[in-house]
Amino acid sequence: MEASLKFHHLLSFSLILASSILCESASEYGFTMELVHRESPRSPYYDPAETPYQRVASALRRSIARVHRLNPNSAGDPDTPSAVIVSNGGEYLMNISLGKPPVTIVGIADTGSDLIWTQCKPCTDCFKQATPLFDPSDSSTYKDVSCRASLCGAISQTSCGEGAGLCEYSYSYGDNSYTMGTLATETFTIGSTSGRPVSFPTVLFGCGHDNGGNFGDGQMSGIIGLGGGGASLISQMGKATGGKFSYCLVPFFSDDGKSSKLNFGANAVVAGTGVVSTPLIQKEQKTFYYLTLEAVSVGNTRIEFTSEDPSSSDDGGNIIIDSGTTLTLLPQDFYTQIEAAMVKSVKLPRASDPSQLLSLCYEADTDVGLRIPTVTFHFNGADVGLGAGNSFVRVADDIICFTLNPGEMAIYGNLAQMNYLVGYDTQNMKLSFKPVDCTSN
Repeated sequence: MEASLKFHHLLSFSLILASSILCESASEYGFTMELVHRESPRSPYYDPAETPYQRVASALRRSIARVHRLNPNSAGDPDTPSAVIVSNGGEYLMNISLGKPPVTIVGIADTGSDLIWTQCKPCTDCFKQATPLFDPSDSSTYKDVSCRASLCGAISQTSCGEGAGLCEYSYSYGDNSYTMGTLATETFTIGSTSGRPVSFPTVLFGCGHDNGGNFGDGQMSGIIGLGGGGASLISQMGKATGGKFSYCLVPFFSDDGKSSKLNFGANAVVAGTGVVSTPLIQKEQKTFYYLTLEAVSVGNTRIEFTSEDPSSSDDGGNIIIDSGTTLTLLPQDFYTQIEAAMVKSVKLPRASDPSQLLSLCYEADTDVGLRIPTVTFHFNGADVGLGAGNSFVRVADDIICFTLNPGEMAIYGNLAQMNYLVGYDTQNMKLSFKPVDCTSN
C-alpha cells in the first residue's frame, strides 16, 4: 500500500524490439520481448532537457488526447478509422523486421487499433522518418493484395486501384493525420529476449505511399495494430501463439533498472497463486478489449458502477483496458463518488496539480506514512487492488495526484496495471491479473 511513488515519475513506455530473420514456430515455446520506457535514455524520444515532472505532464496530456481519438461517440462515423485509431497517441514503440532481407520498421504499438502499416517507397508525400523507407522491390517475400482478393475486405476504407487492380486503402484521422497506400502481405520477424527471433509469413499490412500529420518527430514510420480486430498483429499471429499475450509493466524508477516485458504464446500464460480472471467482452467494434466493471472500493467504501454510456449493455463490457492510456478514466458521476470517498479517507493537505490536468492532489514530500487506502476494482469475477504506487503519481517534489480522473469513456489505464502480470487469452476470451514484482518477473 505504501509502494514507492517515485517509480511513476515517467509514465509512458516504448517497446523497442531487436529482431532478425529466422523461421521458427512460436507455438513450440513462446517468446518474450523487452519493453523500454518511452522517456528513458534508451528511447529515441528521450529529451535530456526535460525534467521528470515535464515528462509526467506530457504523458498525461497524451492520455487525455488519446481518449478523444478512441471515443466512438466523438465526431465522425464510428466505423471510420478516426474513431478507433490514433496517430501519435500510443505510449509504446515497436521495432519489427519486415521482408526478406529484413528491414527494421519503427511503429507505435497500439492496443487501440488493428491495421499494421508503414511508410513505403515510392512515396508521393511522406512525413519525416529517421530510418530508411521500406522498399517493397527489395524484398523477395512482398506481395500486393488484389482488390478482388478476400483479404481486401479485411479492413474498411479500401478501393480498387486503377490499372493493376490493387487493393488500396485510405485512412484519415481525427487530428487531420492520414495514411494512404496499398494493402500487401509480407514476412514479419520479431525478436525475443531468448535470442531466438520468430517469423510470421504473409502478414497483412498497409504499405503507405502518402502519409502526413501528427506522427511524431521522425522517430517512427507507422503503426502496429495490436487490437482485437482481424487485421491486428495479435489476431494474425493467433494460431501460432494460441491467441495469448501478456505484459508486466515495471515502474520506471526501479532501483535495479529492470525493463518491462511483453510475452506471447506459451510464455504468456498467467497462472499460480493470486491470479484472478474476468471475461473479455467483444462488441461490434472488435478493436477494443472490454471488461465488465461492477464497482470500485476505496478502503471499505464500495461504490457501484454507473454509466450513461449508451454502448454499455446488460451483456457487460463497460470499460476498456488499454496499455496506451496512462490514466484510469471513469464517468463523471461515478468518479465524483470515488473522489469523495478518497477525500474522506486521506488526511493530507490538499494541493493543485501544476499542469492543471488532475483534479485530486495532496501535499506530500515523502512516500512513507501517507495512509492511502487501497482502491479495489471489482471486475466480473476478479477484484484487483491498487496500492498508493498505482493510485497516486508524484507530479512535483511535494505534490502527489490521484491517477483516476473523469473522462468521456471508461478506460483502465497503464498506471493501474503496473506490477501486475496482465494476460490476454483471446481464444477463450479471458483476461487475468496476477500481482507480481515486475522487476523480478
